[in-house]
Amino acid sequence: MPQTGRIAFGNMEAVTFGRPAAEAVAEEVRRCEAEHVFLMVSGTLNRATDEIAKVRRALGNRCAGVFDHMPPHTPRHAVIEAAAMAREAGADLIATIGGGSVTDGAKAVQLCLANDIRNAEALDDCRPRPDGTTPDLHPPTVRQITVPTTLSAGEFSAISGVTDERRKVKELFRHPLIIPRAVMLDPAITVHTPEWLWLSTGIRAVDHCVEGICSGEANPYADAQALHGLSLLTRGLPRVKTDPADIDARLDCQLGSWLSMGPLASGVPMGASHGIGYVLGAAFDIPHGHTSCIMLPAVMKWNKPVNAERQALVAAAMGHPGEDAGEVLDAFIAGLGMPRSLGAVKIGPENFDRMAEQAMRTPWVPRNPRSIKGPAQVREILELAA
Repeated sequence: MPQTGRIAFGNMEAVTFGRPAAEAVAEEVRRCEAEHVFLMVSGTLNRATDEIAKVRRALGNRCAGVFDHMPPHTPRHAVIEAAAMAREAGADLIATIGGGSVTDGAKAVQLCLANDIRNAEALDDCRPRPDGTTPDLHPPTVRQITVPTTLSAGEFSAISGVTDERRKVKELFRHPLIIPRAVMLDPAITVHTPEWLWLSTGIRAVDHCVEGICSGEANPYADAQALHGLSLLTRGLPRVKTDPADIDARLDCQLGSWLSMGPLASGVPMGASHGIGYVLGAAFDIPHGHTSCIMLPAVMKWNKPVNAERQALVAAAMGHPGEDAGEVLDAFIAGLGMPRSLGAVKIGPENFDRMAEQAMRTPWVPRNPRSIKGPAQVREILELAA
């Protein structure tokens, strides 16, 4: 029987690349005919550089307010605070400039504005039900445009990851219209991003590519994007480490990050690296990029008995045909100076049982290409990453 599938194209209208952020944002605002633009931005960019000031000048009196203190992992309380500010400002468009936590925060703010959510507990009514279905939500009318400054690529999905501080659990909120209307990739603005953050979120994008390629539900459309994205990322990241001022290499990384979302955008699930990564982020405050640096090679090793043929595609795309993909990834990550074990981030075996239990409740561990039937198998992966 032939392979079957369905590719659903989302509600993103445009991706602009290679232009200065202020110029690109102002043009998109005009295209959207917005009059009250609420900025959600990196605090570091706002306070330590003139990049946000450039955007504000380009917007003129269309700038309705600025929120610049979204913590890592997008906690609920900060989403509610930003939504209140946007509501007070009468926002008709949200523009984000920053990393994945800022981007995800604005996605959640869209849902808060559309559904009159004014406190953290009310977000319970927006999260997916236990059976995986999504509650009926009013669609966002205040949309988002985004300038990403890291490579984790959440701006290309209609999913917002928000941490429930009560339980230290990251939850995924979904709606087709929370994907940004437009994304603007400006490599020059990313020179302010700390090296560790740029490189580690680059590995997050590598993780998107690799888990998409290695999925048991992969499709040719996703493969085409993920394989080329992986090639761009694994060429570009070392060049940026060698020369942080290499704007062409930074753009290669950004384009690779965009392509890395091909699998997720076309319905291919991620696997155990992403699932365990959610637990590491929410429960232990490990940065997104570092979770992939630590978990991806271990997951590849554990999965190899069932998908060695797919893993061979990964090694070839990284320029190492015929070699073990997990080992190639391990050496690549180590070469960037990133953490390579749970021990390196001070997580010991005494935490593994709790982590394994929580990982089973993430959306991705049950979709791992090698079947994971219970916490004991998650613990096997954790021990490989110890």
